Amino acid sequence: MQDLRYFSFNDYLRKKFGCRVARIPLNLGLGCPNRDGLISFGGCIFCDYTGSGVADSSLSLEEQLRLGIERAKRRYKAKLFLAYFQAFSNTYAPVNKLKEFYDRILAFPEIVGIIIGTRPDLVNREILDLIASYKRHLAEVWVEYGLQSAHYKTLRLINRGHGPSDFLYAVKITKEKDLKVGCHVIIGLPGEDREDMIETARFVSACGVNGVKIHLLHVLKDTPLEKLYKEGKIRLLELEEYVDLVVDFLEHLSPDIVIQRLTGEAPKERLVAPLWCLNKTEVINRIRERLKERNTFQGRALFFYKSF
Repeated sequence: MQDLRYFSFNDYLRKKFGCRVARIPLNLGLGCPNRDGLISFGGCIFCDYTGSGVADSSLSLEEQLRLGIERAKRRYKAKLFLAYFQAFSNTYAPVNKLKEFYDRILAFPEIVGIIIGTRPDLVNREILDLIASYKRHLAEVWVEYGLQSAHYKTLRLINRGHGPSDFLYAVKITKEKDLKVGCHVIIGLPGEDREDMIETARFVSACGVNGVKIHLLHVLKDTPLEKLYKEGKIRLLELEEYVDLVVDFLEHLSPDIVIQRLTGEAPKERLVAPLWCLNKTEVINRIRERLKERNTFQGRALFFYKSF
């Protein structure tokens, strides 16, 4: 394992399974209540028609899994896999329908875990009971919630359709089922400064989540954010600004939280800006270098509080 100065998901999985484990993104095409009018229309201002997914929903779930596994074997030399229900809101269906979807991954013996991405206001105890039932079959069972920011003013601005309290409640009832909880946050959201982003890190740490995915704010074609960007109403971060903010964020994040992602990515054909995010490897390497340059590590800023 590398000396990364943060708790990486790859290291976590390799230590548990003894080999490379890869996530296979899946698209059930379930849509989102923040797009179809149940909560709001149009979705979050940064989300495009794919719902943050990369898998093709026109393919069957089995075909998505087969193609994803083959690709991960070639690219990452992975031997085991996590089925990652990524696009849109993957609890947005009746429980019996969700069970039909989730059950289908059990036909693949190399699948050792499931990750279900959804909204914090789109779960209940019945759905979580269903998800918890997969602990009998799989070694890793996660529910991932899109938080994005701990600040209600920001969530309202980006049209999330929920508040921090919804996230807190979702984490509470998910942890009651002894499920692992992941969350997504975005660095560089409109109107937020360094202290706002650090407060989100502290909030996430206090909630007791198990994993965090850190994304940068990037602009995709045909989104409300694109319009704001072209009108000059928002400013995007430069690479070095983002690197410093991620390091600041990590310093205020509990060292027990697994870092599942350090930066977001988007297909070149859909990305408007910033173009520097296309080089994901460079971004990750700069973050690792900055951690060493500053001689710091995940959770460093929390050690002061632990000393009392």
